Amino acid sequence: MNSGNIRTYNSLQKEYQELFNYHTQQVEILRKKYNQFALVRLLTFVVGVGFAFIVSDYGILPTMIYLVAYIIGFGRFMVWHQGISYQRRHHSALLDINQNELKYLSNEYGDFADGKEFLDPLHSYAIDLDVFGKFSLFQYINRASTILGKKKLADYFLTTPTFEEIKNRQEAATELSERLEWRQHFQAYGINTEDSVAEVNLIRRWLNEPNFISNNKFLRAIMIILPIITWILIILSFAFISYKIALVAAAVQLVILRKFRQKINETHQYTTNADKILKKYARIIEHIEKEDFQSEKLKQLHLNFSNEDLSASKSLKQLSYRIGQLNVRYNVFALLLSVTVLWDFQWVLKLEQWKEKYKLLLPKWFDALEEFEAMNSLATLHYNHPDWVFPDIQPDSEVFEGEGMGHPLINHEKRISNNLALPNKGHIKLITGSNMAGKSTFLRAVGVNIMMAMMGAPVCCKRFQLPILEVYTSMRTQDVLHESTSSFYAELKRLKVIIEAVESKPNVFLLLDEILKGTNSKDRHKGAKALILQLIKTEGMGLIATHDLELGVLESDYKDDIENLCMEVEVREQELIFDYTIKKGVSQSFNATYLMRNMGIRIE
Repeated sequence: MNSGNIRTYNSLQKEYQELFNYHTQQVEILRKKYNQFALVRLLTFVVGVGFAFIVSDYGILPTMIYLVAYIIGFGRFMVWHQGISYQRRHHSALLDINQNELKYLSNEYGDFADGKEFLDPLHSYAIDLDVFGKFSLFQYINRASTILGKKKLADYFLTTPTFEEIKNRQEAATELSERLEWRQHFQAYGINTEDSVAEVNLIRRWLNEPNFISNNKFLRAIMIILPIITWILIILSFAFISYKIALVAAAVQLVILRKFRQKINETHQYTTNADKILKKYARIIEHIEKEDFQSEKLKQLHLNFSNEDLSASKSLKQLSYRIGQLNVRYNVFALLLSVTVLWDFQWVLKLEQWKEKYKLLLPKWFDALEEFEAMNSLATLHYNHPDWVFPDIQPDSEVFEGEGMGHPLINHEKRISNNLALPNKGHIKLITGSNMAGKSTFLRAVGVNIMMAMMGAPVCCKRFQLPILEVYTSMRTQDVLHESTSSFYAELKRLKVIIEAVESKPNVFLLLDEILKGTNSKDRHKGAKALILQLIKTEGMGLIATHDLELGVLESDYKDDIENLCMEVEVREQELIFDYTIKKGVSQSFNATYLMRNMGIRIE
């Protein structure tokens, strides 16, 4: 694939289509191969069992040797055969990934997770900027497969990191973006991971739970001695002693099991569903371990998976296996294991031993994994949008300049881009315009690009320079029925939060849409004017969209701090023409009366 400036949307579509066709072909080849060897497996089983009867005529020793060799050989064949099935599922996942990317290029991204569980209604901009939910920015950008990765990406959306972290993310996304094959395999290994925040939190809690076997020497001695005695008595009961003596030994194990049943259940409660989750995580981490990285962030994340004894992936597979063995207690025959070898105790001990060795490392592995998934999302965004740029962030600057700035959720073929510049703190752009002229969309386009810049992502601009900013919005205030709060009062509460933020934080960028719309026109004008002057005085910067044209006179008194911009509409041959372009000045066009007439309201 060509890089950077040469890559186009057409070439992206062609490449994803070729990958889709390739993986479709591989899925079919592997399906046929699996079915062919399924028949071979059945024949091998039948022939092997039949040959065992023939070998049995030569005595017990040859028969035992044959059976051991047959079981080992047939077991390996089954593992190989299941490997074909896994390869088919993996290529099927890659097929789905490329199919989704093709749909994405056509602005169809509804099949990705929407992150609605991460929405905080009190966040400074999450609701107004459509960060989560259907057809949201999270759904547009997200390529994480695990709940860890989705949660970390949500954190990227909602928090502002340091300048150094932003630069590191930009470098990491740039490096990963050109590793298309690696990124897609990384994503495919995690697809259909059935994890949850609750399950992951249970594992984390288990790490801090006290051990009850490894710290009890007497119990550990019983776990070794009692099963040995029991099995000796079972063997002797076939020829030398009564079987009742062996039953007594088994009963003793049952008594011990009942005595510590609650403790075992507690351990099992923390880990019971973790075996499949950890096995999936291990496969993803193994893919990371095999790769070398150049950017500082990715190198540091990669180091988290290094281990003197076992790699992180092998350690997780080991933990997954031990949890799976403890889960055998659900089996109907588990009681036989419990009263002969103290099965539950043996595997709880092995879990405790694993925990003692890796309890400090497991959280680091989780943290590094989720960062890789979040970075994979940013890298895919960068790859899919060759005409977008990484912003030039100047921490000590007050200048905000965006050239060719558009809203990323609008299809690139229909997107209208605009330029915007704010020269200093305490500068407000007043934007007037007719209904449906695009004021709200423009405000969201600016806010979204700032947010994406702060999370280390490329932005939907030709050029973007800005300092570190925190966005605060007031655009969609609604009634809060359970608090008996009107929309007007809800907006006042929101504005109070914004005023406090501007007064207490150094770089707040505000986006206000039709402020104080819940009151009469006189109060609205008076209140809006007072708010604007207060925000200027406290060095708030940003955009305010309004239908109150009288606010436009403020520009003449505050030339350095207020500038009027507008978005106009033209009525041409009984049709409204919108160009969605920002212009200087106060709006001179009106379309509300025209729209009301079209809806059947008789206006003289």
